[in-house]
Amino acid sequence: MTENTSGGAPEPSTSPGPSKSPEPSGVDLARVALRAAKEAARARGDAAQQKKQARRGGLRSGARADGRDPMALGSAINRLITERGWEAPAAVGGVMGRWPQIVGEDVAKHCVPEKYDEDERVLTVRCDSTAWATNLRLLAPTLVARLNEDLGHGRVTLIKVQGPGGPARRYGPLRAPGSTGPGDTYG
Repeated sequence: MTENTSGGAPEPSTSPGPSKSPEPSGVDLARVALRAAKEAARARGDAAQQKKQARRGGLRSGARADGRDPMALGSAINRLITERGWEAPAAVGGVMGRWPQIVGEDVAKHCVPEKYDEDERVLTVRCDSTAWATNLRLLAPTLVARLNEDLGHGRVTLIKVQGPGGPARRYGPLRAPGSTGPGDTYG
C-alpha cells in the first residue's frame, strides 16, 4: 500500500455521507453576477418608465389591448355575474325566458313560472285553471328532471303548482269596520 505524502490531490473518500457539489468556477460566478446586474438594471428602468408615464398624465392607450379598453356588453355582464355569484339566479332567469321551449307551447300557454326560491330550490308556477294545475302536478317530476338537466343537478328540487287566484276582494261601502268579511258571521 502506498501513501500519498506529496501534498497532491486527495483521494476520493469512500465514507458514507453527503457529497459536496463542486464550487462554482469563475465563469459561473460571472454569469450569476451578470444576471443580477441585468435584473437590477431592468428594475431601475421599469421604475424610471413608470415615473415618466406618471409625469405625462398616466398610461397611454396603444395598439395593444389592456385592462382600460372597453369590453363587449356580454363579456361585462358575464364578468359581473361571476364576480357577484349570481350564476344560479341568472340561469333560472334564463329558464323563465325559455319556458315555452322547456315545457312545450301547450303547457306554456296555461302555466307561467312566477318565482324561484334559491334557498329552498323551489320553482313556483301559476296555472290559469285547476285542470292545468292538476296536469302540471302530474308532469312535475319530469319537469324537475328536465330543468336540472338544463341548469345543473339539484338546482330545482320541487315545483310548487298554484291554481288560478280568486278575484280581488271588493269591499263595498256598507262594510263594517273591523270585520273580516262574510266568514265572521258564522263563528
